[in-house]
Amino acid sequence: MYDVKITVERMPVFKDLADKYATPMGAECTAHKVGQVFISKEYGMPEGLCPWAWVDIQRDAAVLASGGNYPWVKQKGLQFSCCTAGMTPVVFRLERIEKKRTKK
Repeated sequence: MYDVKITVERMPVFKDLADKYATPMGAECTAHKVGQVFISKEYGMPEGLCPWAWVDIQRDAAVLASGGNYPWVKQKGLQFSCCTAGMTPVVFRLERIEKKRTKK
């Protein structure tokens, strides 16, 4: 089992959609900032990570934590994943931390 580093990579806003459909609360993500880093340990949700985002990215984090790779990504132990907030998604870079955890 490996830990997974989760970095907020990008936070695009589809302004045309947000202007037309979003309430002020939904016009942008206020939970995260670009560059923010979290560490998932033992397949768990990192403290401070938005629970809605975790639901969307946890499968990709679990694949990396178990030693898996994605054949469409050039670098082993890497994946990009995002929350499904359609007007204001947050893109996360997930990286396996290559120091393997030992069971207690």
